[in-house]
Amino acid sequence: MITNERQYEQTRKQLTMLESLLASTQAGETGDDGFRDVQAAGLASQIQDLRDELTEYEQLRDGGTTVFEATSLAGLADALIKARIARGWTQRRLAEALGVAEQQIQRYESTAYRTASLARLCDIAEALGVTVTERAELQDPSAA
Repeated sequence: MITNERQYEQTRKQLTMLESLLASTQAGETGDDGFRDVQAAGLASQIQDLRDELTEYEQLRDGGTTVFEATSLAGLADALIKARIARGWTQRRLAEALGVAEQQIQRYESTAYRTASLARLCDIAEALGVTVTERAELQDPSAA
């Protein structure tokens, strides 16, 4: 997932590079003769993944998304990152709202908030104006 403008720009550059490499591969200018189709398919798959990430970030950044699904407690991290982006906040802006260093938010997001306490996650959700609703469901003991 793209979490900031720097990553967005890097992803755009990587996409351009891969698109150029795919065109060269399809034209027979690069790649191994016997594997050109496989290489082209792999590049096309990577290109589509990058396009999907760019599209998701653009939709978030442009405010087109206001609901973020988290199917698990671990998924809450992605939802909070998406909410920050959709709110139009930078990592710096969130850090200022919480009274912490920007680097702390960068660390939190790069580790999907694994080191953040539950209290800190609540603070982040409150700062962003996010209402979190979660259903706790007891799994079948034989499935665990």
